[in-house]
Order: sequence, then structure tokens, then C-alpha cells
Amino acid sequence: MAQVLSRRRFISISAAAAGLSLVPFGHEASADAKLLTWRGTMLGAVATMKIHHEDPREAERLIAAARMEARRLERLFSLYLDDSALVELNRTGVLVDPAFELVHLMEISLRYAELTNGAFDPTVQPLWRLYADHFSQPHADPNGPARAEMRTALAKVGYQRLRVSRDRITIPRGAAITLNGIAQGYITDRIVDLLRAQGIARSLVDMGESRAIGPRPDGQPWEIGIADPDSAGLTATVIPIVDRAVSTSGSYGFRFDARACFNHLFDPSNGGCAERYRSVTTVAADATAADAMSTAFSLMAEPQIRSLLVPAKVERVHLIDAGGNASDLAA
Repeated sequence: MAQVLSRRRFISISAAAAGLSLVPFGHEASADAKLLTWRGTMLGAVATMKIHHEDPREAERLIAAARMEARRLERLFSLYLDDSALVELNRTGVLVDPAFELVHLMEISLRYAELTNGAFDPTVQPLWRLYADHFSQPHADPNGPARAEMRTALAKVGYQRLRVSRDRITIPRGAAITLNGIAQGYITDRIVDLLRAQGIARSLVDMGESRAIGPRPDGQPWEIGIADPDSAGLTATVIPIVDRAVSTSGSYGFRFDARACFNHLFDPSNGGCAERYRSVTTVAADATAADAMSTAFSLMAEPQIRSLLVPAKVERVHLIDAGGNASDLAA
């Protein structure tokens, strides 16, 4: 299998501007704020939290609270933890009395699946297994899985057969769910809710899908750099945001093969991989919408994307096509 590239970071509550202080409402930012940083992993990705605060004990409390909530949600949504609720669902086909957040996120996922006519589909995990198994074999066919194997995998894909209710979630035998195209955004939104409830009015929550809380301390928008898909460490463009979320999906983020022909963005209609764009960046009011729609838009032509901007509540889309040309669409 090709080297896994880091597509997403879990969460960074950061202060890029000098003098940012995370303080209760009614107080001014202090130039004497201290920086406290936590690093770890979350949902299989590198996780970082950074808080500038004039009271180090309060910063530590906020980080501890954010970590606790994030870990709790990870134990619901993760494919990397053997005892997560999602792993149990995929293993047994049923969850009885599931957690509210899992039901909520499943319901949201199904709404996006309906809205995008299946371009966003949480049941594509059998395709991941197919490609991973194929390219982990010695001397794997560089053209990808055999047609018969693809047909078998596709027979297990289809959001219409996912059943979600407050007391039970069920999937057909052999099916499997992934929330990797939406869970990071959902957790970002929950952490933003937590910080706002604690009086945080200006910060940036960043897990690959970034969400700003207010403007920067100087009143200017936060600036979110969009990675150059061809040059690691370089920025293709910068998007200014205030109280908005940004998510980027790109075929460069994970490749199964050394030739970089097969990636993690699957087309549920035929089992193929996204190749229309090098990256798709969405701007929305919340990170859940931005996350899900950056995934779905990766499979769509521009006219179809335009038609979904308003119903999906996406305000702007930045596209870098297969030829490296950039374009912007706005609602």
C-alpha cells in the first residue's frame, strides 16, 4: 500500500494572531496570554489543541474538557478503536439503544445521502476493504480489483438499506459503515459548542475542517490556508472566515497504490475513485456540512455542485481540477 498521507488533523484551538486571549465574555484580550499545547491522536489522525489564555489553569481546564468530549465521541465514531460503537455495529450488524450522538450523526448522514443522490454514502466501507485488501497483496494487479470482486463489494453498498432509529441501528449482513467523511466535522462542531458555552468568543478550531469562533482579536477574519495538492507544505490559496467552517477533500490525501491511481474518495455508483478534482474546499456555517459536502462534491461536475449549494447550505466552493486549474463557486 502507498504511504498514508496526513489528510486531517483532529483539533487545534489556536491563536494565530498575537495577543489572543480566551477569556469569559465582557473581558478584553490580554497581551500577556500564555500558550498551552496538547498533542495526541484522534480518529486515526494527529491531534493538536493550542489555547492562549492569561490563566494557565483555565487553559488546562478547557483542554481537559475538550479532550474528554472528543474522546467520548471518538469511542462512538472511530474505525480505529476495536471497542468503538461503530466497530461493534459493523461487526454485529446491529446496535441496540445507541448513543444519541451516533443516531444524530447517522440521521444527518442519511440526509446528505438523499440530498446528493448517494454521492455522499456512509456505507462505502466495503469498497475501502476491497482496495486495501487488493493492494496489500504481493504483486497486486496495478489496474485495481477484479470486476467480480468489485460487483461483490458494490452489492454491500447502499445507504437506503441503513436503518436508524432512536432505539436501534441496523445494517445488512456484510455491509459496513464509515463516518470518516463527516465525523471530523461533527466533532469540530461539538467542540465549538463546548468552547462557546465556556465563554470563548474568538478562536479557531481546526481538524482539517476548520471552524472559526468569531473574528481574530484584531477584528480581522481568520485566514485558512488551502494546501497545494502537488507540493507538500505549500499553500494554493487562502480563505478568510468569520464564524464559518472550511473543509478540504482531496484525492492526494490517501492513495492505495504507488502509481496514485486509486484513492479514498469512492464513487458509490460504480466503485471507482474520484479523479475529477485534485481538491475540493467548502465553506459553510458549520463543519459538519462543510465536511460532508466536500466529500460529495469531489464526484460532481460544476453544474451539479452549483445546484446543491443553497440546499446544502454551502456558501462557497474552491475547486482545483485535474489539470491544476482553480475556480470558485458561490451560492
